[in-house]
Amino acid sequence: MKQLTVLFLVRGDEVLLAMKKRGFGKDRWNGVGGKVELGETHEQAMIRECQEEIKVTPLMYEKVAKIIFDEHQNGQPTELEVHVYLSYRWNGEPEETEEMAPKWFKKTDLPYHTMWADDPYWLPKVLEGKKLTAKFKLDHKDGVVSSDVHLLEQGNVELLV
Repeated sequence: MKQLTVLFLVRGDEVLLAMKKRGFGKDRWNGVGGKVELGETHEQAMIRECQEEIKVTPLMYEKVAKIIFDEHQNGQPTELEVHVYLSYRWNGEPEETEEMAPKWFKKTDLPYHTMWADDPYWLPKVLEGKKLTAKFKLDHKDGVVSSDVHLLEQGNVELLV
């Protein structure tokens, strides 16, 4: 199963999304992140990807979700495990790179019509301060076939590891 991370910077009632300019997820708004490289922890990958994609180094962050995707990539069935983080403090100002174009949005006014189809199922919950685990089955056009989202109680956050 492929291991990935995604990070959302949070500033008051705003969240930073970035338009993916190439590769997997092209032309969609999302958080920043990507593959966990050999020898990296999820946390190290999240920091590295943020630095590469928007030139920012997260300083204060927390893992808020673990999501399993049963989907298709390049026509092939693929399973992904995505570890989701929120960051409230960072070094640097988000800037556009060859990979991503960042933009701040009100948490209550996210462009879901140009995001991944699963995002409305879970992203509002983590932006409200909840932690969760989820599993999504997506069709070959990235549409949601099935979803299973579980909010975690304070004592169950070890499920995010």
